[in-house]
Amino acid sequence: MTISKSYKNVLIFGTDQAGLMTYYAFKNDTTHPYKVVGFIDSNFKNKSNLFEGLNVFNFKSITKKFIDEYCIDEIVIAIQNIETDVLFDITIRLLKLNIKLKTIPCNEQFLNSHLTLDLIKTLQLKDLILRTPKFDLNPTLLDTYENQIILITGAAGSIGSELARKLNQCNYKQLVLIDNAESSLFNLQQELIQKGKKKFDAVIADIRDYHRMDQIFNLYKPKIVFHVAAYKHVPLMEEHPFEAINVNVIGTKNVANISVKHGVHKFVLVSTDKAVNPTNVMGATKRIAELYVNSLKEKGQTKFITTRFGNVLASNGSVIPLFEKQIEALGPITVTHPDIERYFMTISEACHLIIEAGSIGNGGEIFVFEMGKPIRIHDLAILMIKLSGSRFPEDIDIKITGLRPGEKIIEELFAMGEYAKPTYHEKIKVAQARSLPSQNIQTKILELCEKASHIQNLELVALIKAIVPEYYSNNSKFEVLDNKKSEL
Repeated sequence: MTISKSYKNVLIFGTDQAGLMTYYAFKNDTTHPYKVVGFIDSNFKNKSNLFEGLNVFNFKSITKKFIDEYCIDEIVIAIQNIETDVLFDITIRLLKLNIKLKTIPCNEQFLNSHLTLDLIKTLQLKDLILRTPKFDLNPTLLDTYENQIILITGAAGSIGSELARKLNQCNYKQLVLIDNAESSLFNLQQELIQKGKKKFDAVIADIRDYHRMDQIFNLYKPKIVFHVAAYKHVPLMEEHPFEAINVNVIGTKNVANISVKHGVHKFVLVSTDKAVNPTNVMGATKRIAELYVNSLKEKGQTKFITTRFGNVLASNGSVIPLFEKQIEALGPITVTHPDIERYFMTISEACHLIIEAGSIGNGGEIFVFEMGKPIRIHDLAILMIKLSGSRFPEDIDIKITGLRPGEKIIEELFAMGEYAKPTYHEKIKVAQARSLPSQNIQTKILELCEKASHIQNLELVALIKAIVPEYYSNNSKFEVLDNKKSEL
């Protein structure tokens, strides 16, 4: 039986200050037909299970039966400080109930005024992926970057450009932005100019060109380097191993060696979870980059620091922009495997932690970022379809296409033999592992770099596997090398 009512029943997810402000936004507005039925909270401590005189329901109890029984029309997610994976999990579970979801803006948008109903909007994908956590500059950060010349490679990319934006909160002496992507670098340059930033230079250059990079370091004399430039697309690099080596290994070696030569204080390598027990050329070359910078830790005064994390939401080439285009075309959305999972974090979160790690690192560490639970890509596709306004599965289909060459079903953050050691920051761990003989590693890497442009792909990948013995290809033509290895 359908119950006719002149108002909409609302649940508020959250019982902290944001939830309270949301409640009073509804209570104080008499022009809109809403009734707050109660609150949702996963960890409510009040034994009476009441908040502002209303019931607080455990998240697990919010089922389709519950929604129908209480005639709930809308749920407002009113949580400010929440992990990306937790927010995605909440949203995916609620959307499966076919309930309308709304959200409140970030604190800064109503901090000095009251939250009003016109600020409470229908939940959109950008509310999940473009959240900007508060970026507190602690004294350690200020000391590290104060009055320093900072250089970023790959500065025009998703991570590099966001690093540039965040570092603008530090009182650096000069920021040097290097990329070989002319249009993207130009766009970043214009953005910073429009924001009134003056202490930066945008420089077109290629990390594969040792002499050009040496010239830039000699000109600017940077003391802190964030090495972000890399090739990262797994299927493309599986087809072009030389290019992966040329950028991810030779390019990294160039910038690292030049950093030692010019007395850089700190060198921060941005790595990836795909470097852990790699199953593809891209991940293996990033693992070699990790090994190479680690082998330099006792050469010169440069402190080499590695950061390792998973996928960045809405970054260039990530799955979300691809899904958005497929939804705009009315589908199908292509998912390679029904069980494939990935770790995700927002660009803002990742760059915040990179800057933190660069500050606390003393050289030789691999900092691994806490990324919560991995997100199932199939669930992500459903979420994006529903947030787009489509009703899954009638409007847009999800097509399973099969794993791509080199692709894993589940990514890892720690390699075999590594274990997590905590730091002062709850989101940053150190990967502790047995030490490797630096000279032996360097010899093998130098051999790879010297032979890279002269040999065929199969022999090239065999050399990569000799440096990274835990590298076993998956769904790739290079699996034949693993078969030979297992026969020995």
